[in-house]
Amino acid sequence: MLMPVSRFRLDRALSVGLVHPACQLLDGRRQPRIPILMYHSISTSAGTGHPYFETNTSPEVFVRHMQFLRHNDYTPLDLDDAVDAMRTGRNMQKCVVITFDDGYRDFYTHAFPVLAEYGFKATMFIVSGLAGEQRGLRDGKEFMTWEEIRRIHSGGIRIGSHTVTHPELYSMRPSQIEDELRRSKSAIEDKLGAAVQSFAYPFAFPEQDRGFVRMLKELLEMHGYQSGVSTILGTAHRGHDAFFLPRLPVNSYDDLQFFEVKLNGGYDWLHSLQYAHKCVKSVI
Repeated sequence: MLMPVSRFRLDRALSVGLVHPACQLLDGRRQPRIPILMYHSISTSAGTGHPYFETNTSPEVFVRHMQFLRHNDYTPLDLDDAVDAMRTGRNMQKCVVITFDDGYRDFYTHAFPVLAEYGFKATMFIVSGLAGEQRGLRDGKEFMTWEEIRRIHSGGIRIGSHTVTHPELYSMRPSQIEDELRRSKSAIEDKLGAAVQSFAYPFAFPEQDRGFVRMLKELLEMHGYQSGVSTILGTAHRGHDAFFLPRLPVNSYDDLQFFEVKLNGGYDWLHSLQYAHKCVKSVI
């Protein structure tokens, strides 16, 4: 298996050595937060990209992450339960949401058995157009069939929408975006016989464009979605818009110390830089 090469990371160094200790000192003054973990592929090919942009997590690292949650008494909620907890002010201490994007088959083979063993809830956002009665394939990656999706759903995994084709929505017309939202939700509900309430935004979320965000929220509400997640960095709290909740990207480079720091809000500071970069990029 190809393992990540150890390298210095400024974001990790600042998070572990400076921000996390400060968060611990201020813990009682911050409003309760829920970390929403963002996984993609649980794959032995992990470790091939830059640590910040890597989307693969090796099965061994994933197991260690889940063991950490179990040994430290975390309670995994699915996204719908987490949103309800934030809305009602329920105690969110030691709660976590585990999410997966895209619907890769390696979730079924490598992640689902681990989640089932620990009795952990999770939410899977699938690209409906890549699911089929036969095995779907894109860019060398296999996707779950509808039968496999039905099995994980029966096993307690909440299924949400990640569009039909995984396009860059920000470059599309409102009618095209609406089509992606409507058809993905309809297809999943038809195949599972269960309501789809949540949506995961593909690619970088354009939070700096308030007009786009407002339009997207109206379309999501129009088609019966009740919550959603984005690629905004951070832990979630009740002040966030329930349709565009922040998440914490997780991959093979997340050793347990860094993983704990992310869970406790020590990585949230990076959102300010992320937002500034988006604003600058939008005017260039």
